[in-house]
Amino acid sequence: MDPLFGVPALVVLAFLGINSVKVTSGGQSRLVERLGKYDRQLQPGLSFVLPVVEKVVSHESLKERVLDIPPQQCITRDNVAIEVDAVVYWQLLEHARAYYGVDNLQAAMVNLVLTQIRAEMGKLDLDQTFTTRSEVNEVLLRELDQATDPWGVKVTRVELRDIHPSPGVQQAMEQQMTAERQKRAAILRSEGEKESQLNAARGRAEALVLDAKAKQEALVLEAQAQAQQQTLLAQARAEAATRLAEAMQANPETSEAIRLLLARDWMAMGEAMAGAPGGSVLMVDPQSPASLLAALRGVQAGPQQTPPKG
Repeated sequence: MDPLFGVPALVVLAFLGINSVKVTSGGQSRLVERLGKYDRQLQPGLSFVLPVVEKVVSHESLKERVLDIPPQQCITRDNVAIEVDAVVYWQLLEHARAYYGVDNLQAAMVNLVLTQIRAEMGKLDLDQTFTTRSEVNEVLLRELDQATDPWGVKVTRVELRDIHPSPGVQQAMEQQMTAERQKRAAILRSEGEKESQLNAARGRAEALVLDAKAKQEALVLEAQAQAQQQTLLAQARAEAATRLAEAMQANPETSEAIRLLLARDWMAMGEAMAGAPGGSVLMVDPQSPASLLAALRGVQAGPQQTPPKG
């Protein structure tokens, strides 16, 4: 063999041998075609590929990846322009289906996500886009997972990152929020003033009730005291008259002493009658204690009303 011919052959063989050895890392996948037709998927570790006959056509990661969705102009159901961007977490499960099912997997996924975002935002009002973000994320996740299943892709999570209305809409929203806060503040102030007035009215009413109860109790106590005083006086007079009558019956000689006492009372009564308005006349026999007692009782009882003459 010619030495000059043998050296290039060895070089070619060495080059082909090096290219036929493939080392696949964990979490990675390689697709091999044999004579232009899909043959197999190389597993992690050391693999051999036949030179010229076989060829590695795709090398992808099987780990979960993040797809950053650029801001997208959307129109809400109430015709408000907003700008929405998102982030999608996905994982390649079947490398062969993704390689042979779609030409550019990442571009296809971006366009699919943008289309789904526009469709979902068009179903919501502006206020709902802020309050139902978690529900929208779940809907996007379900729809994207179904749409990418033929490509061997698993969508694990979808998150709407930012929702930005147009500058005019933002200004109108700020004005609305300011007006709403002012309205709430005015309502709270009015409720506070109302409660204060009600408390003051309740206080005045309770004070009046307590004052009326105090006056009523004072009048009741005063009336009870006067009634008790009159009762005691009446009892004392009745007892004195009874004892006087008993003394006169038991000892007739006491009549003279009683007559003198009655005369003294009669003189005092006369002085009182002299100063009475309208004047009064006392007809009594000083020699008769019984008539004098009757007269004194009449005077003490007050002037008698003269019955009208027919």
